[in-house]
Amino acid sequence: MSRMSHTLDQAVAVAGYYPALASSVLRRAIGDETVQAHFVHAETTFDDREVRRHMTVLVLTDSRLLRMHIDDGAGHSVEGAHEASATIETAMLTAVTHTAMTHVVHHPENFADGDAPSELVLAVGWGVHSRIELEPASCGDESCDADHGYTGGITGDDTLVRVSAIADGAETVRALEDFADALQRALGRRG
Repeated sequence: MSRMSHTLDQAVAVAGYYPALASSVLRRAIGDETVQAHFVHAETTFDDREVRRHMTVLVLTDSRLLRMHIDDGAGHSVEGAHEASATIETAMLTAVTHTAMTHVVHHPENFADGDAPSELVLAVGWGVHSRIELEPASCGDESCDADHGYTGGITGDDTLVRVSAIADGAETVRALEDFADALQRALGRRG
């Protein structure tokens, strides 16, 4: 039985973005662990042709960091029926290599201790994904047509969450700050 906290369940319901789907996927991923902290961020984006919604949920348990991302869009069927996809990424806290928190403050000359930043970005390096970028290698001789193989690199993809007071509200910025504080404390206890 899941130990998903009541406040996480409420936050998902308030976000209003497929709450039954989100809660079901989260409960299954959390399992019997206790939720120590969470952050829920629903966002709407606009492009030339459509409005797209997505939601990111970060969950901290005693041993793991989970990230759920839900997107919606047209389905793959012939009729193009509406569908949503929910992805859970999970890392053991021991796998988190680093965190970075960027505080952006508009008009820093007016900033006072205790003020919320204008924007906040949380990056977590956790080794869940890596990206390989390859390109043909060359020897530098423009007339050479030999096959020199490939060159490239492997880049780890951090999980990244950005919120702003203007777009998301000061409460959301504070909520991400609180989640980041809880994550920092949990990472400090693990070592």
